Amino acid sequence: MTTSDRFDVLLLIARPAAGKSEIIDYLKRTPVEERKSRFHVGEFEEIDDFPILWGWFEEDRILAKMGYPRLHSDDQEYFLNQYQWDVLIRLICLEYAKKLRDNPHYHEQYTTVVEFSRGAEHGGYRSAFQHLSAEMLERMAILYVNVSWGESQRKDAARFNPDRPDSVLEHGMTSKKLERLYKEIDWEEVSAENPEYINIQGVKVPYVVFENEDDVTTGRGDALGNRLEAALQHLWTLSEK
Repeated sequence: MTTSDRFDVLLLIARPAAGKSEIIDYLKRTPVEERKSRFHVGEFEEIDDFPILWGWFEEDRILAKMGYPRLHSDDQEYFLNQYQWDVLIRLICLEYAKKLRDNPHYHEQYTTVVEFSRGAEHGGYRSAFQHLSAEMLERMAILYVNVSWGESQRKDAARFNPDRPDSVLEHGMTSKKLERLYKEIDWEEVSAENPEYINIQGVKVPYVVFENEDDVTTGRGDALGNRLEAALQHLWTLSEK
């Protein structure tokens, strides 16, 4: 579903460091009228599960220092339970529901940009999609940013700033953890049935793949803008159908 000339909910998914946050940063730097005409994104708000996840880790570190049991993760910061990945999706949907509750005309002004990554090891996109709310699914279009496992490794290491591990643009993880959690993904399996739509809980959700193996996102330049425009214009056409 779309509102006038803008996406209502744009879901950005990919492997870690594939370029999701860089695309959002590029959109932020683009004047709003240009965003509308080129990308069908006007004023927008983000919902990203990384700050929630990182908050759980910080809480566990505080508890450990105080001598109390950790609530969310073990001492290597792997989740204690696989279902916590799906809890994150439900928290994203809860945040979205609050926006609609507090502003009945929310989508007359805003696009909601949702961002997360999922690996097959912890349920993949197949599991995550089953926890998306109906009110979000009915308004959603998906942009999948495609990079190889090797490119994800390279960019995750390159962006990591140990002084700002909580930063959306500068966080990273050890190569061991990255491999365990994200080497195997299920996107191709989930999207294999149809090249334009994914059936999620009975809802036909349009999607487009943004190829980024050549890394047009890091530079935030014209190459990114032109490729993003082509992808989102195509996604808009699918959404209007």
